[in-house]
This record gives sequence, C-alpha cells and structure tokens, in this order.
Amino acid sequence: MFTTDLLRQLDKIAGQYEQKQAALLPVLHAIQEKEGLISPESEQDVSRYLGIPVVHVHEAVSFYHLFHQTKKGKCHFSVCQTTSCALLGGEDIIEHLKTRLGIKSGETTPDGKFSLSVVECLGACELAPMMQYNKEYRGFLNKKKIDELIDKNK
Repeated sequence: MFTTDLLRQLDKIAGQYEQKQAALLPVLHAIQEKEGLISPESEQDVSRYLGIPVVHVHEAVSFYHLFHQTKKGKCHFSVCQTTSCALLGGEDIIEHLKTRLGIKSGETTPDGKFSLSVVECLGACELAPMMQYNKEYRGFLNKKKIDELIDKNK
C-alpha cells in the first residue's frame, strides 16, 4: 500500500495525463525511486491505482530493463551488449566487471555495493562501448575507467 507521501506524488504525476493509465511508466519510476525496486505487491498497488490489469503492469516492469524486480546495489552497472558496443570492446568490459566484482549479470555483490546487468541497446551507440552507471551514461569505456569507478565506490 502506498504511503501518503507517495500517493500524493503519484496523484501529481497522474494529474499530468488526460487518462490516468497513461502515467504507468512515470508512476513505476516514482515507486522504484522510493522503494528501490518494483515488487509484486507494488505491481498490485499500481494496478489498483491506475485501474489497469496487473498483467499490464507486470509486462511493463519485465519489458523495460530500467525497472528492477530485485533490489540493486548502491552502484548499478548496466552494460550495453548490442553490436556497436560489442564491436568496440563491450564484451571485454563485461568480463572485466564480472572479474572485478566477482558476480555475474543479474547479481549483486554480497556487501550490496555493486550490481551488474548486461542489457540490450541503451540507445547511445556514439558512446560505444558504454554503460549506464545508476542513472548516468558513461561512454568510451575501458578497463581503467571501470577500475577507477569501482575503486571510488568501495
């Protein structure tokens, strides 16, 4: 169940749309920002709040890689694996991150500091190889840049 503060925030978001259901993605972003993930319970709450079937909410959550169904680490690396990034060393970046962090894609380090996701296109081929680090895009990656980022956040 939404808190009073979150409900007030969601009402403000939904009020920007002619049809409340159109606010699905911004509502999900607001919930994730507050709770760190979109839980099955949150999907039910969003379904009731927007008046749409819960399966539609779940489809959005599971389709977009920006929504998390499990809690992510303080530093979340989402590395693009599509053609541009792969051709310019993206696979090496992914392997380096796996080795440095000791985790696979979809996992979080035991201390909860780092999470790794390998994702489809992030829409920034001009920055290849690139990744999303929390909400920020980082491009022209190499192992040194990755090491600096990890060391800075240990």
